[in-house]
Amino acid sequence: MGVDYYNILKVNRTVSDEDLKKAYKKLAMKWHPDKNIASTDDKVAESKFKQISEAYYVLSDPKKRQIYDSYGEEGLKSGQFDESSPTYRGTTKPTSRFRFDPRDADEIFAEFFYGSDAGGGGGGKKKGNPAGVLKNSNQKSVRKAETVENKLSCSLEELYKGSKRKMQISRIVLDDSGKPGTLEEILPIHIKPGWKKGTKITFPEKGNQEPGAAPGDLIFVVDEKPHDVFKRDGNDLVFTKRITLLEALTGRTIKVVTLDGRQLMIPLTEVIKPGHEEVIQNEGMPISKEPGKKGNLRIKIDIKFPSRLTGDQKSDLKRVLGGGGGSRVDD
Repeated sequence: MGVDYYNILKVNRTVSDEDLKKAYKKLAMKWHPDKNIASTDDKVAESKFKQISEAYYVLSDPKKRQIYDSYGEEGLKSGQFDESSPTYRGTTKPTSRFRFDPRDADEIFAEFFYGSDAGGGGGGKKKGNPAGVLKNSNQKSVRKAETVENKLSCSLEELYKGSKRKMQISRIVLDDSGKPGTLEEILPIHIKPGWKKGTKITFPEKGNQEPGAAPGDLIFVVDEKPHDVFKRDGNDLVFTKRITLLEALTGRTIKVVTLDGRQLMIPLTEVIKPGHEEVIQNEGMPISKEPGKKGNLRIKIDIKFPSRLTGDQKSDLKRVLGGGGGSRVDD
């Protein structure tokens, strides 16, 4: 049989079209890469979403479902039994196989929830619905309750290392008679390393309920707390260190304690000029979409000049720096 599409959608082989749609909707909302809030890797969610979409694509098509039920995945993808397939050759062995394009997964999701473009060209790009109206597969409009947004304040350490939170929420729900009440829930949030201010974590249909409307979504928006030592600049971390003029001329070693507790010893061996910036590669913030990669640590050097010098000090400096003993007058 190969891949069990029924098991992927968690339905039995006699499932009705309506129950098939419900199963797809539930699982697609859970595993869509932009909606998934479970503590799983992005690639796992993407793979699950593709499997769910492929299963629905096959089982929602009467011809493909009949072929799959009779001949299994291999028979379906061989193209031998599908007259609409470009590989169809009756009983002749086909030269190519049907493949499910990963791009179809997003198109199925968009068409299922939002409907297709008004232009209606085959394979056209699907658009979202800013008006807050969902459309089911029969294109019946269903109003959706207003989205609720909450701020999620995170320390720079959390955004560097990642963390897990449990957020207690309170939302309005309707009982069977339509009477509103309050429901309290605890929702898990997996903060991934490298997330930035403004990142949104969506809990589909975990917002308030309203009569005659689908439940709204609940969104947490990441906000970054100021840090005492580091300042974030995109994927880089900026660390400002003040040194004396003597240290700028003769050198010193700077100690930096990273956000995960490591100690970096950065030697300054060259003469440091005002405005100098020391760059340590791959010691900045993690890049969430590129696991294993980080931005840079940029150490900005602030040179502290003496407020005054004695006559003897000035003479010594002139002697050491080769400035001569007398005062200079510009031409």
